[in-house]
Amino acid sequence: MARMPLAERRRQLTEAAIRAMTRDGVARTTTRSIAAEAGVSLSVFHYCFDSKQALLESVMESITGHYVTVVAEAIRPRETLRETIRAGFQAYWDDVAASPGEHMLTYELTQYALREPGFEHLARRQYEMYCETYGELIGRLGKAMEFDFAVPVPVLARYLAAMTDGMTLNLLVLGNDEAAAEILDLITDHVAGLVHDPA
Repeated sequence: MARMPLAERRRQLTEAAIRAMTRDGVARTTTRSIAAEAGVSLSVFHYCFDSKQALLESVMESITGHYVTVVAEAIRPRETLRETIRAGFQAYWDDVAASPGEHMLTYELTQYALREPGFEHLARRQYEMYCETYGELIGRLGKAMEFDFAVPVPVLARYLAAMTDGMTLNLLVLGNDEAAAEILDLITDHVAGLVHDPA
């Protein structure tokens, strides 16, 4: 087996874990099955991750990082604030539609972490990352488009994280692309209404 830098090997195992957990579920995915999915020995896995906690943290960070990249690339200033916000939500929803299994995995990871003694902090960190991400995107958008916010940025960030979370689970369960578009429009209008031009 060719030697690979540790960071790259960890990334390989993280991606393998995401595939395995999306397919088989978190509880049924073992370190052995992840190693097999990645095509490496179990000893390589344990060299890269000293615990399942460390692996799950890497998985959560990887998935969240992907979502952040998708939305951040879409949220660039457009002609109106509403168009800008709507583009960000649409990019996120397109990702949900393209890979629903991965998005379902995020909920399973949360539940697993909350129920598994000693793993609770992973669920908390997962949702802290969501709020931090929204806070960063909101701040960047406010500076670029010179808007003020009717509510404190941390409150708006947590609200958006909760809204996106609920919308995603609802639409994963119920489906319906037409309803999804209507909900995205409603959320966009509501969020745009929380922002005002300082002029």
